[in-house]
Amino acid sequence: MEGGGRPSAAQAVLLTASTAITALLYSVYRQKARVARGLEGARKVRLDGDLRAVLLEAPGRCVPYAVIEGVVRSVKETLSSQFVENCKGVVQRLTLQEHKMVWNRTTHLWNDYEKIIHQRTNTTPFDLAPAEDSAGVTVRVMKPLEATELSLETVYEKFHPSVQSFTDVIGHYISGERPKGIQETEQMLKVGTALTGVGELVLDNATIKLQPPKQGMPYYLSSLDFESLLQKQESGVRFWKMLTVIFGFATCTVLLFLLRRQYRQHRERQHLRQMQEEFRQAQERLASAEGGEALKNACVVCLSSTKSCVFLECGHVCSCHECYQALPEPKKCPICRQSITRMVPLYNS
Repeated sequence: MEGGGRPSAAQAVLLTASTAITALLYSVYRQKARVARGLEGARKVRLDGDLRAVLLEAPGRCVPYAVIEGVVRSVKETLSSQFVENCKGVVQRLTLQEHKMVWNRTTHLWNDYEKIIHQRTNTTPFDLAPAEDSAGVTVRVMKPLEATELSLETVYEKFHPSVQSFTDVIGHYISGERPKGIQETEQMLKVGTALTGVGELVLDNATIKLQPPKQGMPYYLSSLDFESLLQKQESGVRFWKMLTVIFGFATCTVLLFLLRRQYRQHRERQHLRQMQEEFRQAQERLASAEGGEALKNACVVCLSSTKSCVFLECGHVCSCHECYQALPEPKKCPICRQSITRMVPLYNS
């Protein structure tokens, strides 16, 4: 604590940073909790003959947040894997990723570094259909790439290591970057994959569509079943809640520490003022008991004995002999703070 009981700059920065982190974590926790509550309250519908009737009875022929489970079925054509034979899908993502080692000048260690140098995603229209009846009612999936959890299966992955000469190795050590190679990956949402969709379900003319909700809730296309998806979200809520509680407790601890220090400083200032007041009252009592002349001749140190010393070279007469003996070395005049070269006794006749 600085003078006056104010917290130091470091303590103020620590309290501010801790409060800001706690507020940020609480904001994330609130958002995650809202998403989990919305997902828990989503309406579960079945891919059967009653689905169209349900939408016809709903306001605006729309269920704002619905859960539906089915298998992926292409509408017209499918996408073929570039590397795996007889692998058909409706979403295809090709990725080229660079892997290298980068020298950290702070820690003096080589760290792994990954960078996507090229990525292309191809899509084709697809439906969610009942697993047991392929000829039943289907739901057209709109804007699948906007889904929070688009479950793509890795169907091909190959790492191409970089070939380096001795000159290249020396140059890489000098530059602080050592290429490891290029990783080629193909991911697909294959036809026949069981999928859980969570979003806005709407009847548009004769087509039932699943699309991103308009209420700010997340859009899901996950290979997990609904219960597993809900448990995953609730687990995330518990994690962020725990972080919020830990940082909130740390913030309260810092705040209580600073308040305790400030209270102790306040008590010390009160005690000092009380001592000063008692000293002033003692001076007044001494003046009233012995008269102004006695106070005038009293030692300025103890205020009880009579002045009996002359300090040279300043010439001040302000102390009794006992208080002069008690002055710390080198002895200085209590009035002007000049050094006392010698003391001459004062005798009052």
